[in-house]
Amino acid sequence: MKKLTLAEKVYQVREDAIVAAVNRLLAEKGFDLMTVDAVAAEVGIGKASLYKHFSSKEDLASAAMAFVLQGALTHAAELAADPSIEDIDRLRSLARWAVQRQISGEMPALPAQNPSLREAMTRDKVYMDRLMQLSDQLGQWIESALAAGALERSLPPEVTLYSLFAKGCDPVVSILKAMGTYTDEQIVDWAVQTCFTGLCGSPARDAAPPQADAGTRKAGKRSP
Repeated sequence: MKKLTLAEKVYQVREDAIVAAVNRLLAEKGFDLMTVDAVAAEVGIGKASLYKHFSSKEDLASAAMAFVLQGALTHAAELAADPSIEDIDRLRSLARWAVQRQISGEMPALPAQNPSLREAMTRDKVYMDRLMQLSDQLGQWIESALAAGALERSLPPEVTLYSLFAKGCDPVVSILKAMGTYTDEQIVDWAVQTCFTGLCGSPARDAAPPQADAGTRKAGKRSP
């Protein structure tokens, strides 16, 4: 591996700081409300310096999502390295990882329909490579879980795949978090439970989390 010069190290450290700031701001404000000025201020640099790294707001968002995908790939690699874990449980663990990132404010909030953002993300090779790598890994686990009868066979694999990706931006999670009635752990448990066992109480591999009562809800909050 090529040894970086001091200037290259400084450049990389600053770029990492920019991506981290974008990640926080996107999670807090969303893409539409985040500004390049706010990112530069968060990092403590001028806009001219920021533009040496990223040429647009869309490129900033792409870099933030590429960073998140790397985290998902790292978690997937850890799951794949343990032969004792069944594929359905690997899928469940990745869904939990995504919800945990969202509830802790580490998941960028991006609009579903934005042509310029979509174009920027499509031409971002790092983002696309990581997205394809994660999709391939999830696809293998989904096919295996389908063959084992652990997933609903009437659903096309693509439906399961996109449903798993959607857990990272589940609006129910943010709504329950904003209510302040339940703990983060309860919200994560319920988000994963509804993803894998639904709302109808079908037989579950894992025991469902207990219903929240006055003792488990946060003190001083009334039930919804």
